This record gives sequence, structure tokens and C-alpha cells, in this order.
Amino acid sequence: MNLIEAFIDDLERDLREMGEKEIPSHQIGERVMAKLHELNDIAYVRFASVYREFKDVNDFLSELKSLLSNK
Repeated sequence: MNLIEAFIDDLERDLREMGEKEIPSHQIGERVMAKLHELNDIAYVRFASVYREFKDVNDFLSELKSLLSNK
């Protein structure tokens, strides 16, 4: 199993364990970001920039600073 398949399987398992019939898209997005954060910082920031609709470089820098302070 490659890394992407493992990522998707893990995400799907987490979502199924929630036991909900429907899961709001914002919860899925947050789970994807959390898993990307564990897996790859660059992928996480790239996804976050689209998902959170960064408006300018300051939004991007703010996320990067947060990422670096948590390391």
C-alpha cells in the first residue's frame, strides 16, 4: 500500500469511527488538515491555504509561524 492509499484509508477509518450517517464537509476538511499536518508540513500548508481561503501572504505567514511554533 502506498502512502496516499494509507492516508485515505486512515482518514476513512477515522470518519467511520465517528458513527455518523453524514459528516459536514468542514469536519472532513479539518480531519484532512490534521492528518496532513502529521504526514507532511508542505502538503498541510498547501491544503490549508486553499481550504481556509488565505487572502494574502500574511495569512500564509501566520499559518507558517503557527506551524513552526508547534515544532
